[in-house]
Amino acid sequence: MITAAAAKRVRLLGLDVDGVLTDNGIWIGPAAGERLELKRFDIQDGLGLAILRYTAIEVAWLSGRHSEATALRARELRVPTLIQEDKARKLPAMERLLAEKGIEWDELAYVGDDLPDLPILRRAGLPISVANATREAKEAAQWVTAAAGGQGAVREVVEHLLRARGEWDGAVTQYLRERGETRA
Repeated sequence: MITAAAAKRVRLLGLDVDGVLTDNGIWIGPAAGERLELKRFDIQDGLGLAILRYTAIEVAWLSGRHSEATALRARELRVPTLIQEDKARKLPAMERLLAEKGIEWDELAYVGDDLPDLPILRRAGLPISVANATREAKEAAQWVTAAAGGQGAVREVVEHLLRARGEWDGAVTQYLRERGETRA
């Protein structure tokens, strides 16, 4: 569970992509003589990230490989920071990002699922892994989601984080109000 104290410190939610925002599957094949790569992203995760925009928590995606499918989804969701780091050297990339934003490690919530995420999980103030993560990632996490990566785990993180901060209802109300809806 995410405690209120831990949740209130969070200024940045960092998310691994493959295995956290996706189910780890990648479809690759030729299309009109070009390489085509497809990934499956969960719609509820996307809605969770949209609701998070009504709070002060920033979002960054950090992937260990380049993918146009990832870039396309990040643009669709208006994710302000996408880092696609070749060779899965995520720690230096996260160190640069935190320094640029003036954010301390204890203000970072990070969701990972595999070995390249371990250096960040071990330093983040709120390390989280998904249900289908490796044993090592789960051991490094303070909290493990009930949902698997690509199957609503990010939505679960956002909801638990905002509920612990006392901000879930307000963010949902703002989300619905912006769309001309009222909250039941």
